[in-house]
Amino acid sequence: MTSPQPELFVRDLSVHYPDGNGGLHALGPVTFAVCPREFVCVLGPSGSGKSTLLRVLAGLLPASTGTVTFEHGPQPRIGFVFQQANLMPWRSVLENMTLPLEIEHLPREAARQKAAEMVELVGLEGFESSLPRDLSGGMAQRVALARALIHDPEILLLDEPFGSLDALTRERMWTELSRLWQARKKTVIMVTHSISEALFLADRVLVLSARPGRIKLDLTVDLPRPRTEEVRYTQHFGRLARKLKQAIE
Repeated sequence: MTSPQPELFVRDLSVHYPDGNGGLHALGPVTFAVCPREFVCVLGPSGSGKSTLLRVLAGLLPASTGTVTFEHGPQPRIGFVFQQANLMPWRSVLENMTLPLEIEHLPREAARQKAAEMVELVGLEGFESSLPRDLSGGMAQRVALARALIHDPEILLLDEPFGSLDALTRERMWTELSRLWQARKKTVIMVTHSISEALFLADRVLVLSARPGRIKLDLTVDLPRPRTEEVRYTQHFGRLARKLKQAIE
């Protein structure tokens, strides 16, 4: 059986931010590839350039050196979820979800139909007309995930989407995100500070060094899917966690 061809190539990528002291070297050089429908987590200490890397991949920030190329031509359709849900407070759940489709000028009825499908996918039936102020943190992040998925992106970028949630809600959202990924099979690159989160969700974990972030470890997560809460208490999960912790330290 042949391995799938990567759809994303990052080669010798570096980012320097200008400042008054000759510039800040934030990231790189880093080189890696991501295959279709692969779930990759990026782990590392604060300031290692994780969020910078996502912004370059999304086309929101230019690279200083190096290249980002996609197998199927120019910039693909990308969904991006930030640490905060960033919902529009005056728009309902359904209206927040349809925003990307409105920007693409999809007819209103078709947009609402797609949003209704996403409501069911993320488990928010009955909350279609609710405003963000009436949602819990986990529910708001489900809306943000649905909004990022509604225009059927080839690649989904997640920048610590559960970082602001309490521990119990965060762990529930791991299961929800894993279920969504299994359902939609998107290529996902997710930034996290959590070793457990990375191992529960990812096929591979890239560990970045302290600034400027360079790849210290590219770890394959050979845990069975679908993953349940019990996998976190297995010996193999513990061995993988120790490898990641040693790489970060």
